[in-house]
Amino acid sequence: MSVRGRDTLGGRAAVVGIGATEFSKDSGRSELSLAVEAVRAALDDAGLTPADVDGLVTFTMDTNPEITVAQASGIGELSFFSRVHYGGGAACATVQQAALAVASGIAEVVVCYRAFNERSGRRFGSGVQQREPSAEGAALGWQLPFGLLTPASWVAMAAQRYLHTYGLTPDAFGHVAVTDRKYAANNPAAHFHGKPITLADHAASRWIVEPLRLLDCCQETDGGQAVVVTSVERARDLPRPPAVILAAAQGAGRRQEAMTSFYRDGLTGLPEMGVVARQLWRTSGLAPSDIDVGILYDHFTPFVLMQLEEFGFCGPGEAADFVAAEALPLNTHGGQLGEAYLHGMNGIAEAVRQIRGTSVNQLPGAARTLVTAGTGVPTSGLILGTDG
Repeated sequence: MSVRGRDTLGGRAAVVGIGATEFSKDSGRSELSLAVEAVRAALDDAGLTPADVDGLVTFTMDTNPEITVAQASGIGELSFFSRVHYGGGAACATVQQAALAVASGIAEVVVCYRAFNERSGRRFGSGVQQREPSAEGAALGWQLPFGLLTPASWVAMAAQRYLHTYGLTPDAFGHVAVTDRKYAANNPAAHFHGKPITLADHAASRWIVEPLRLLDCCQETDGGQAVVVTSVERARDLPRPPAVILAAAQGAGRRQEAMTSFYRDGLTGLPEMGVVARQLWRTSGLAPSDIDVGILYDHFTPFVLMQLEEFGFCGPGEAADFVAAEALPLNTHGGQLGEAYLHGMNGIAEAVRQIRGTSVNQLPGAARTLVTAGTGVPTSGLILGTDG
């Protein structure tokens, strides 16, 4: 692998503002309107104005160009703008790119955003319907003719192998769903506010693609989320406690494809997240025992279990018991299963709230949060912490 030592980005930038729209199933507004609302809310939270912003970062597969968002938000000149590929895998990488720009002096204040009508408009869960020919699409061409048409079907292949290898049943995935919904039930912003579930509810939910049930699959959401990144020095003069970026990393594994990496050495892990995990631990100098809260990307429950194992919180095949034992507080906003599916950006916001001490499900003394982005694709991760 290319990165073998600690990088120098950790501790040089911080998240200082977070903002979101309402999370809904039918926003009734354009995606640009959602983006602007989230950006302005994040700047207000940071105690900054649009005039302070000189950088923007977003995802590909986004209909809100940086210059259009800047114009509609009242932002002036930009010295940095960037997009990160691979859907939800981009979430934490947007913050990494913002931190790189700030640390290198290319920009002073960078806003990362994601906004879409993912329920009332384009539905990612509907799978591949039409796409332009590409090298990436050629990989999908080996799967689609055999009925693997949706994200759930792609994940089900790995999930089935995971259960077989470790002698588990689909009930193992239920612990993740129950945990997320427990926290969502106490979160007024969550779609499933006031609606916890039990393991029996999980087991009774209908099959989507075996071994995945309905309650193993994340929501589809309309909404927007933005975060503001600046230097640690400037952050100390702003009204909110900064969430310092102690480490940030991207990762792609050997023989990596986008959701269909069925020909690599095994299907029971997530090598791309292993790359991220090693770099986050190296750069931060931390270990799993140092993490107070885990905000793990939960588009599908099996990949939460595999992430815990890749990060070393437990051994292979042990994550279901780890979650059941509540050994690490997970997805205290309710996750994408319980709060909203904003391609992981709402998870970053929850990690910031935990550092600030303002989460609706606050963990006393939370000082270190781990955040991950989408798995099954090239991905990214963050460790955020208090200042000092």
